[in-house]
Amino acid sequence: MIAAPADVLAAWGWSEADVVPLAGGLINATYAIRVDGAPIAVMQRLHPIFDARVNLDLDAVTAHLAARGLVTPRLIRTRDDRPWVDHEARVWRALSWVDGTTVHRVPDPSWAEAGGALVGRFHRALVDLQHDYAFARAGVHDTAAHLARLAAHATDRSDPEAADLAAEILDAATHLPAMPVTPRRHCHGDLKISNLLFAPDPVRAVCLVDLDTLGLGSMAFELGDAMRSWCNPRGEDAGSVTFDLPIFAAAIQGFRSVADDLITADERTSVVVGLETVCIELAARFAIDVVRDEYFGWDPARFPSRRAHNLVRARGQLALGLAVRAARSDALDAVHGR
Repeated sequence: MIAAPADVLAAWGWSEADVVPLAGGLINATYAIRVDGAPIAVMQRLHPIFDARVNLDLDAVTAHLAARGLVTPRLIRTRDDRPWVDHEARVWRALSWVDGTTVHRVPDPSWAEAGGALVGRFHRALVDLQHDYAFARAGVHDTAAHLARLAAHATDRSDPEAADLAAEILDAATHLPAMPVTPRRHCHGDLKISNLLFAPDPVRAVCLVDLDTLGLGSMAFELGDAMRSWCNPRGEDAGSVTFDLPIFAAAIQGFRSVADDLITADERTSVVVGLETVCIELAARFAIDVVRDEYFGWDPARFPSRRAHNLVRARGQLALGLAVRAARSDALDAVHGR
């Protein structure tokens, strides 16, 4: 990980001795700022896919959440009141520290239920938010566009392994169910389980983090993508995956206990459709990066290359999508309370 530049740190009055790199992020380089050994802030160098104005959206939405009593990271301005720092064409920002435990897979259904309840509180708090987003990522869940890009690579036989995998993903995509038409809502946009902080004993979900993906979206991909992450106990990096229906049911129960009256019957159905769709979509995105080798972070301690890591991820997400398809009827019963 690149070192945090001294002049960037100085903008907030910190020094290199205060910085500890944090592992786990796929996109942004992330550091803890510690003063006298205690963490006080998170510093991040944003990936170029994010415009600096994403910080204005984060500031507005988190102010709304905090006003409604939710725990949330808040943007820390520099000593001269800048919301971020530009350094060598990259954006750096700081956020307040929130204590909590990060998990990369759901330990048991009680954690899923707690997480679902937090997501429900988040959505209830944002029902009355009036905000025009300054930045929005284009085509985030444009499934057709991702599949079209993958199809272009599937005809290239210079990498037979990647081409065969692309063909399998494209075939699975032809069997996706139709997506219901649903309203757009304020969404977190990336509710993988590691973007929730928990407090254990008794387990409760404390707050949502990684807020660069805030924007208008659908519950199909908001909860569908969450369930993709939460209901595969072996994680994205495992070649062998399962769809954990009890974890799915617990998470949905947690959400419904807080926010069931906020969503329509079609939105409930769309969560299951979205879950299956986003598995295939993410398999396509990982498979594209097998060829392009430029986007997703990877773990050099476990894999010899980004390509090798993305091959495992793509195969795993494809298998997860097929497992969700096999359990579709039971998942629909869970979202509709049947």
